[in-house]
Amino acid sequence: MSTLIDRIFTKPTQQRAPRPPSQAQPHPEGTELGTFAAGCFWGVEAAFRDIDGVLETAVGYTGGDRVNPSYRQVCHGDTGHAEAVEVWFDPGQMSYEQLLETFWRMHNPTTPNRQGWDRGSQYRSAIFFHDARQQELAIRSRENAQTSLRKRIVTEITPASEFYRAEDYHQRYFERQGRAACAVTLR
Repeated sequence: MSTLIDRIFTKPTQQRAPRPPSQAQPHPEGTELGTFAAGCFWGVEAAFRDIDGVLETAVGYTGGDRVNPSYRQVCHGDTGHAEAVEVWFDPGQMSYEQLLETFWRMHNPTTPNRQGWDRGSQYRSAIFFHDARQQELAIRSRENAQTSLRKRIVTEITPASEFYRAEDYHQRYFERQGRAACAVTLR
């Protein structure tokens, strides 16, 4: 008997080919990468794509221990991965600090492993830093965000690990579907 997740997200006639970690496309010199998790990655991606200076986004899975996980595996909660978004941006047009401001506004960073109706460790709030500067800025921004909240922020700030690009049907999901329905986009 199949689970609800199986019926909704798996197309029985479609075989899933392995996806390499997200490093396939080189990006122009001078661009920077930020990686964020804030609940359902569809809404997180849509929120970041709306920012001038964001050049490219990709949704995927990071922060876990399973190599090349599928959406179904991540949804079952046993991979340790979070649904996350890679954000490539032009620091001449916008700053990493602006991405962090958007991150704090788009979701509730005080709810562990949950955003809206979505529950599970894959929906946790996390900032995956790529260097010491990003780590320092993330910590400082979390401290600033905490001053305006009564509940304690539970957002993880952790080194970026391997990022596995999600299946193609998840990329730019809202643009292709013409609608929005995640907790992130409803805030």
